[in-house]
Amino acid sequence: MIRPEDPAHPDIAERDDGREDMQRPPRAVVGSHRIEEEMFGRVFDGRVIRRIWPFVRPYRLQLVISIVAVLIFTATQIVIPLIIRDAIDNGLVPGGQAALRSALIVFGVVIVINYAASFVQEKVVGQTAENVLFDIREAMFSHLQRVSMLFMDKTEVGRLMSRLQGDVNSMQEFLETSVLSLGDFVLLIGIVASMLYLDLRLGLLTLTVLPILFLVRIVWLPRARTAFMRAHETNSAANGALAEAIHGVRAVQSMDRQQVNVTLYADKARANLRAHLVAARYAQVMVPIVDTLTGLAMAVVIVVGGSLVLRQSLDVGVMVAFLFYVQRFFDPIRSLTMQYSVMQRAMASGQRLSEVLDVEVTVKNKPGAQPLTPDMDGSVEFRNVTFGYNPEHPILRNVSFRVEPGQTVALVGPTGSGKSSSMALLQRLYDVQGGSVIVSGRDVRDVTLGSLGRHVAVVLQEPYLFTGTVMENIRFNAAATDEQVIEAAQAVGAHDFIMALPNGYDEVLGERGGTLSLGQRQLLSFARALVADARILVMDEATASVDSHTEMQIQKALETLLEGRTGIVIAHRLATIRNADAIVVLRAGEIVEIGSHDDLISRGGLYAGLHGLQHGADDHSAEAEQS
Repeated sequence: MIRPEDPAHPDIAERDDGREDMQRPPRAVVGSHRIEEEMFGRVFDGRVIRRIWPFVRPYRLQLVISIVAVLIFTATQIVIPLIIRDAIDNGLVPGGQAALRSALIVFGVVIVINYAASFVQEKVVGQTAENVLFDIREAMFSHLQRVSMLFMDKTEVGRLMSRLQGDVNSMQEFLETSVLSLGDFVLLIGIVASMLYLDLRLGLLTLTVLPILFLVRIVWLPRARTAFMRAHETNSAANGALAEAIHGVRAVQSMDRQQVNVTLYADKARANLRAHLVAARYAQVMVPIVDTLTGLAMAVVIVVGGSLVLRQSLDVGVMVAFLFYVQRFFDPIRSLTMQYSVMQRAMASGQRLSEVLDVEVTVKNKPGAQPLTPDMDGSVEFRNVTFGYNPEHPILRNVSFRVEPGQTVALVGPTGSGKSSSMALLQRLYDVQGGSVIVSGRDVRDVTLGSLGRHVAVVLQEPYLFTGTVMENIRFNAAATDEQVIEAAQAVGAHDFIMALPNGYDEVLGERGGTLSLGQRQLLSFARALVADARILVMDEATASVDSHTEMQIQKALETLLEGRTGIVIAHRLATIRNADAIVVLRAGEIVEIGSHDDLISRGGLYAGLHGLQHGADDHSAEAEQS
């Protein structure tokens, strides 16, 4: 039988206005602006690379191939001006036909190698980046399916979506450009070495324009960093507002709040636009500066190199090669400058992705956990359970009661009393801070989560249906035949309305089953629970939001569903639990009363007060309908 741990508290009169507030902490986003600002100050962060490397490691061969291809491509870029120089100085002179033919042959071979290396590196880098990003997305999705509910309670869905999409895309851009950046760096070193090798004086003179570039970069860097960070922050805010508006579209339309939401989102979108335009200007401002410096360096080569050629102290071929090198010299600088913002975004995105991937799974199978066996008796017991989403503010305090196999027990109490929290502990969505939850004589922490999910079925006030056919939604995660699904639907009274759908059991439901009424969705969830054939059934205010006629249908289905099972019903309408074997009355996380309906009414305590309030409200509604 059910046994209370604490004596009843003094009677109180509180209203029960629906599903309890689970008193979860306010939502927050993973990470902080301080971390983001710190990350935007870095072009390279070893911690991020080490965290992402396990996803790259399986593609090491492709990575090596792409690096080799980039280096070969870069080498051909450096060699081409030297071939042109040789063709001019040795081939465009009397008797130089053989040297010219040799130069043309070598030039043709280098061009072919250049094309092949470019093709290989573009293809391999692109495919490798896509594969790595697929693995990261899959790992993040899989991890988010297993993280503790406490983390999900605190985290905004819109910002998580931003990480799964925007941050992953930033990492893809980084992976695709990082190998190319290596090529640009090698090309820059190779051009400098070649110019100094060809003519030390002209090479050093050409490099005198670099201090101007460094000075501009010193002024540009802090402003660009601020602009990039602002663009990211406004993007996250806009994504969060978008997700919130989409999830709450029904409430928005019912309250005629569309224009308000459009205005609020437009403000965030405009702020995002302005921030991105500023960031784009800073990202692009270096391009014309580099182009100007390129022209200045070429002018130096032409003026100084031309005078040296006229004095016959410099070969024409060397000057032409210098012009090619100067033109190419600023290309890697321009490319590296533009990739700077890409790498900054990637480091920040990598940090945020790592934060999600590294979220600890606090509720997991402990070593040695054993599955619940099919012959479990179905008993449920709470022993001195204390729990709070914030451990410093417990929602449940020393709660103790026992449900015998095959019994139906109801949990009632005012909003916020801990009813739904208790059932979340039974499913082990959270772990208790004190005491234990016992199923079939075993602590839920000692059994595997998979077996607990198979033996404890839950029907919620807002049933979850996914995009798919009616048949798939009822079968859900159970290995049931079509005949078993149909039998379950018939047993709970859902078969008739399903057959009335245009495609019957093959009717494709929209997101969350929005094309069905709440009562119909509830009956489908009942059929799903029946197909699952769980030994313990939890009904979380399953009739709280339906009309009286639908409630009668659900009550009949509930009798079928509970037959031979242990049932725990979280009740809003007290009339629906009159026949429960026992009723546990909660107030402020503590048990104040336990007993049958008639027993609790005779005591005149909290339950009797709640029943009287509801009974009076029902009588008033009936009188209003008659009038």
